[in-house]
Amino acid sequence: MILVAGSANLDFVIRAHHIPAPGETVLGQAFKTYPGGKGANQAVACAKAGGAATRMLLALGNDPYAEPLRASLMAANVALYEVLAPDIQTGCAFICVADNADNAITVAPGANLCLHSHHLPDLTGFNYLLMQLEIELATVTAYAHSAKARGVKVVLNAAPAQPMPAELLADVDVLIVNEGELAALVPYPVSIVTNLAQIAVPCVVVTLGQRGCVARLGNNFFVQPAFDVIAVDTTGAGDTFSGVLVAALSQGNAINLAMQRASAAAALACTAHGAQSSIPAAEEVSAFLAQHAQPIAADEAALRAYCGLS
Repeated sequence: MILVAGSANLDFVIRAHHIPAPGETVLGQAFKTYPGGKGANQAVACAKAGGAATRMLLALGNDPYAEPLRASLMAANVALYEVLAPDIQTGCAFICVADNADNAITVAPGANLCLHSHHLPDLTGFNYLLMQLEIELATVTAYAHSAKARGVKVVLNAAPAQPMPAELLADVDVLIVNEGELAALVPYPVSIVTNLAQIAVPCVVVTLGQRGCVARLGNNFFVQPAFDVIAVDTTGAGDTFSGVLVAALSQGNAINLAMQRASAAAALACTAHGAQSSIPAAEEVSAFLAQHAQPIAADEAALRAYCGLS
């Protein structure tokens, strides 16, 4: 079973022709709210797209924004350990989605910052703990240490990027980052393969957007080119990848197969709007993979070259 400890936000999404530059006002095309937050997105991905038994530890305010988040998680069969923060608003995110599917996101954490070390439930029965950095860093560090001591695998999606204490990384079994977050973690960023060698974590997975992803497990490297889809909204794609990757690992899959399934789920998530609302069902991921299982050799060679592996 997987425990996800992290954030839950109500996303306020505006579609626009392009993302505004500093000082620029842009007329939007449509507005809608969606359940989101990196933690909640990843929990839904674990359960819905990954087909794994999943629970989530989260904090919500006593306000109308909390109910859509509860409803979305429960609809995905995610069981909740809920901390109520009655005097603080539920977390919110303001997202602009451009016509080319790029996005810009600003988060007001609210109740998410009310998760503390004493809120961690009994870890009996869990084999993986998945976290992100939209809750207090001290809380993430405490949870990781407790999980490691109990033999639970610790997976950290180090987003949004920030300095990481060595004691936290020492307890992480799998680190998931994008290219920018990887560079922020090393003193002298160079190529991706060189940067990976500088991270003292047993397994590091790097998402590379439209290129695909790469992983280092011990001294071995694995690449997975991205699947070609027509993207309409990339919001939540990275969270879908993280959740499905952990679900696949928890079910005993090798890292290369977990990367393949996570990449397929993330690609499908880009073809629909919203964060949790775009996450595909496990059956959709399997059907997609049945048609797209073999990567194009040229794409794999180009990805290896980009990462410095050729």
